[in-house]
Amino acid sequence: MRIFVLLLTIGMGLSGQPKPSIAEARVFLDDAEKRLLQLSNEAGQASWVQSNFITDDTEALAALANERVIALAVELAKKATRFDSVALPEDMTRKLRLLKLGLTLAAPDNPKEREEVTRLAASLEGIYGKGKYCPGDTKDESKCLDITAITKILANSRDPKELLEVWKGWQTIARPMKKDYVRFVSLANKGAKELGFADSGAMWRSKYDMAPDAFARELDRLWTQVRPLYVSLHSYVRWKLREKYGDIVPAKGPIPAHLLGNLWAQDWTNIYPLVAPQDADPGYDLTQILVARQTNALDMVRYGESFFKSLGFAPLPETFWKRSLFVKPRDREVVCHASAWDVDNVDDLRIKMCIDITAEDFNTVHHELGHNFYQRAYNKQPFLFRDSANDGFHEAVGDTIALSVTPEYLVKIGLLPQAPAASKDIGLLLNKALEKVAFLPFGLMIDQWRWQVFSGQVTPEKYNEAWWTLRQKYQGIASPVANAPEDFDPGAKYHVAANVPYMRYFLADILQFQFHRALSKTAGCTTVLNRCSIYDSKEAGSRLNAMLQMGLSRPWPSALEVLTGQTQMDATAIVDYFAPLQQWLDEQNQGKPIGWE
Repeated sequence: MRIFVLLLTIGMGLSGQPKPSIAEARVFLDDAEKRLLQLSNEAGQASWVQSNFITDDTEALAALANERVIALAVELAKKATRFDSVALPEDMTRKLRLLKLGLTLAAPDNPKEREEVTRLAASLEGIYGKGKYCPGDTKDESKCLDITAITKILANSRDPKELLEVWKGWQTIARPMKKDYVRFVSLANKGAKELGFADSGAMWRSKYDMAPDAFARELDRLWTQVRPLYVSLHSYVRWKLREKYGDIVPAKGPIPAHLLGNLWAQDWTNIYPLVAPQDADPGYDLTQILVARQTNALDMVRYGESFFKSLGFAPLPETFWKRSLFVKPRDREVVCHASAWDVDNVDDLRIKMCIDITAEDFNTVHHELGHNFYQRAYNKQPFLFRDSANDGFHEAVGDTIALSVTPEYLVKIGLLPQAPAASKDIGLLLNKALEKVAFLPFGLMIDQWRWQVFSGQVTPEKYNEAWWTLRQKYQGIASPVANAPEDFDPGAKYHVAANVPYMRYFLADILQFQFHRALSKTAGCTTVLNRCSIYDSKEAGSRLNAMLQMGLSRPWPSALEVLTGQTQMDATAIVDYFAPLQQWLDEQNQGKPIGWE
């Protein structure tokens, strides 16, 4: 996890002073990188402790460490404007731009307000991490349900009353956040405005090597490419759920959010048994296989590491195995949300997750290790270039590997005796679409909501209403209950509570298929795209590593070109991957209502 998140052009240079030299700019940048590295490492250690030992004290320490690094980043961003008119070498120009290109949180100059906003940030994440739903009026803590327990119920229960109860219960953990979140938005916006941005949302949109408005248009273009596939999937799932649950699922219109097997209806794989084609069983259940083999959490991580080693990457350092968190402790509260960390920005790599022995966590492990191998690949770059080409790249790399978790791959590592026949592919593709295609509109709307909140387009009394308006617009999903004034359902999503930008996940969902298509070709795969695995291909590993090592040293289109030969993100790869499924869905949906508006 990288604590220092980079800042864009602030604007005014310092007039009336001698024009600084290239040598002065170099000294400034060298000093900036040295100081940022030191404070980033301190903040990384403090945040690690806070996430793994949630107390008021660890929250305060993490907030203090983050306040220091944010204050330094803001200070350096403002000082960097001194060199705006200086003709510099390309790498120095890029470093100065990155200094001014996008803190996730730009704290105000005022020391009290800076302390307040960083404290609020730590507190909001802590409220989420400690969140529990206690059914009824019970005061017995042992009967309260944390997010892990609620997630399991939503995944496995088919009782609509039970599903509704726990879904509603989890939303209540966010209500105490609302007042603090309103204040947090105000302070975050103040800091962004001091840096020359209209608001925090505009600051976030400025970090993609293109103008903010151009980036917004790019998102619209990508969504247009994949929306027909999503609409077909949504329509099919709706009528299948109506067969199961009756009139609580409308024949037309949006699907109630609590019936899709996931707290946020962002991944529908848990309802696969309810919508699976009768004649296209995938032929295996990876969760059952892992459990039957008595796989433990450490084994899950070893499988992920082995995949990267098969591509030619070096093993993870011994410290990774000693310092990571793989299993939820029994004696303390932790943030179970899976994350990857590079605590010293060199090779102190770690993951933090509460691993369950499931197919979902098998894939999540691959995803998180993708971050770690990316972090190590660019650790020879100057500090300001130690990040991914854009934040979507970081999320995409591990998921690209997970796309290679095909039946053929499972045979190679001994988890399957033989791969199912190609006739089973519709089931496999449907299962994958419930994960990947179902996620796309959710990945798009999270930051759409925050951009509107940051800009003031959505005011606090409309937070929840706007949230569900966007969910219906993009996802075709509706809340199963009426909104109450005190509700703050967005805060029941980790990335909102923790102020983590989310557009990276939408971009990653697109990029991973583009990466997979290109790497599969490099690996010499000639079968259909969904059956390609790059496991054990040193050629694919070499091409992947060439891109990873670039880090943030070049604009993302250059990094994309190294891996794919293209300079523009292209969602046709996801359409290509699911082409057989799209045809099948359209056949199944004949005579059924399509869409929800």
